[in-house]
This record gives sequence, structure tokens and C-alpha cells, in this order.
Amino acid sequence: MIRYFLFSICSFCFCAHVYAQPAEPSIKTIIVDAGHGGPDVGARGTETNEATITLAVAQKLARALRTTFPSIKTLETRPYQPLPGNHTNANAANRFRAEFANENHGDLFISLHCNAAGRQPGGWYTKKVVGRSARTRYVKKGSKKVKQTYYVNRYENVWVENKAKGTETYIWAVNKNDQKLSSLRNNLPEEDQDYYNEEEGETDADSLKLPDLNDPAEKARMLIYAQHYFRKSYALATLVEKEFVSSGRTSRGVQQRNHKGIWVLQATGMPSILVEMGFISNNDDQAYLMSEDGQNTIVKNIVDAVKVYLEKYG
Repeated sequence: MIRYFLFSICSFCFCAHVYAQPAEPSIKTIIVDAGHGGPDVGARGTETNEATITLAVAQKLARALRTTFPSIKTLETRPYQPLPGNHTNANAANRFRAEFANENHGDLFISLHCNAAGRQPGGWYTKKVVGRSARTRYVKKGSKKVKQTYYVNRYENVWVENKAKGTETYIWAVNKNDQKLSSLRNNLPEEDQDYYNEEEGETDADSLKLPDLNDPAEKARMLIYAQHYFRKSYALATLVEKEFVSSGRTSRGVQQRNHKGIWVLQATGMPSILVEMGFISNNDDQAYLMSEDGQNTIVKNIVDAVKVYLEKYG
């Protein structure tokens, strides 16, 4: 009986030890994308531009991710000032960003940008009505001229501060799911690579049989992945904005947009977010984006968000 009891205890401890072993993380590669670059400077501030800020923060973020998560590979689409892939055309560079992320089998795509709004960075002068002046004139009324009072607006040139500020994190718009499905064809999860190679017994990635999106069954299958990635993208975006708020930033929340500037989000076959770190057109935000403290805090916010994300999904 004692022997059986001891055997049971040992078996329990052994099993507990086995199940206590941390699972291998499913997230193996994070892609960090510094928006714009080279001749494409992006939005302009009064002292700097978007491409300069995104490069500085992306370099810091990549270093922090490598330090914090040494078992996860962190790759940069633009680790230097020129456009990615040394392209001279912004559209070609954006295609390179997506291809780079997909070909390297990224599990997370984090793109960094700066926002802009208003007529000019900092602010602008405009005419404003500051009062009215009474004037008189004579008008003909029948056979007589009568005195008439009328008023003329008085104007002054007044300074209007560019007040739009705060952070936003974008995810791809749900009406762009078809584009996301196409990107998933080139960056399938490993378990699906096995599935699509199963028929011919192939294991070489170059011989991967890609799903036909004209086949309703295959499109439905890939749509499940797209929806899964959408939820993960929204989760990470929400965590990033939450961290910004914890640092005292003004958050404009998580946004779904489908304009040209965030095309790369639906072209990458993985959970993907685009972080607008602040309005470079606002002097306060610009000062924050240019400062070492501001950049370091942005990096910490994103890394802390990734930590929580990995605890849930990694």
C-alpha cells in the first residue's frame, strides 16, 4: 500500500513536471515596419518629418523586442533611412514591406507612423470677425433719398493652433477581407502547409499547393484564418492604446480604415497593426515624438502590450 502510494506520488510529480513545461511559443517572428522613408518623408511637422521619427522609434522598438523576447526573431522592414528594399517609389516599397513580412513568415506585423491634420503643422493664420462697424448711406426711396445705416464686419488675422493630437492604432477594414485572404495564401500557418502538401507527400515549402480562392470551400477555410487574425489584430491594437493611456497620452482609440496609407495591413498574412504614435502636426505631440523620453515611452508601451498579447496568444 505504501509502495503504491509512493508510486502514485512520484507519477503525479512526474506528470506535473511534464505538463508544467512551458509550451513552445507559437509566435516566432515579429516584423517591425518604420513607415515611409527616403524621398517619401510622409507627414511634416514644423521641425521634423514622419519618416525620421518612425525610423528612430522602430530601431528602438526592434532592439527592445530582441532584448525582452530573445527567443522571438525580430525583423525590420526599414532599418535605415532609404525606402525598404532601396526602392525609389513608395508604392513599390510598400509591396516590398508586405512581401518581406510574408516571405519571412511573420507572426505579428507592427507598422509605425505619425498622424497629421489641419492646414499646416503647428497652426495657421486666418481672418476672424472681431466686430461690426456702423456706416451710413443714402438710398433712393421714391422721389427722395433717405439715410440708411448698415454694418460692415471688422476682421483680424488670428492664429489658429493645430490642436489635433493623440494616438490611434489601425487594423484593416473588414470590407478588405478578400485582400487579406490573398495574402494568407502566401503565408499559411505550418499546420496548413502540411495539409496542403499532404496529397503529394511533399515537405518542400517551394512545392506548396496554395488554396484556390475561387473554390467556395477553400475561401471559407481561409476566411476563418482572416477572422482569427482580425480578432488578434484588434486585441493587440486595443492593448497598445491601453498602454498609451496609462502613460498619460490622449487616445483616439482603435480604428478601421481602408485608405491607401494602410494597404499593407491587408497585404500581410498575419495579425497586423499600424500605430499612429501622435500628430506630428501638433507642436506638443511633435516635441514628444522627437524626445528621447517620448520615444522610449512609446517603445515601452508597445513592448508591454506585446507582453500581454503573448501571454494570451503566444
